[in-house]
Parts: sequence; C-alpha cells; structure tokens
Amino acid sequence: MAATTEEQIERVRALVAAIPSGKVATYGDIAAAAGLSSARTVGWIMRTDSADLPWHRVIGASGRPAAHLAHRQISQLALEGVPVDDGRVDLRVARHRF
Repeated sequence: MAATTEEQIERVRALVAAIPSGKVATYGDIAAAAGLSSARTVGWIMRTDSADLPWHRVIGASGRPAAHLAHRQISQLALEGVPVDDGRVDLRVARHRF
C-alpha cells in the first residue's frame, strides 16, 4: 500500500471544508473527488487531521454515523437542518455533490 501524501491529505481537507452547512458527504464521495482508491484513506485522514474541519458532515455510505460519534454528530447535523430519520441521514436530500 502506497503512503498517503501531503497533497492527498490537503485535497481531502479542502473537500471536507467545502461541504456546506446542511449537507453531508460520504467517505466514498470524498475519496472519489480526491482521486483516492479507498474511502478508508479518507477515514484515516479524518481520524488524524480533522479537528479544525466540519467533520460531522462526513458520514458512512449507509447514512449512519459511527456509533461512538452518533449522538454528537446527529445533533450537530440536525442543528444545520440535515434531514435525519431514526439516526440515519437522508442522503437523497442531504448529499453534497462535488
């Protein structure tokens, strides 16, 4: 597996920063827009370098947040007007297109 470059990290960071309030993107959406082969790379970047980003706007492909972040993330998304039903974001409505 090739090492993640600073350029790739900065591209992911820029994409996350570009997600507008009231919208979300999946890890896979960001990976595709950044030209990465794996959504897991986006997850790794988000775990290690996202404190200053709107991290709560990045979710899994199922529309559900990670269990350990669910309450906090869903609360923040709801405040932004993201449609949430039974703990799942309605991706048809809220998905940001890069």
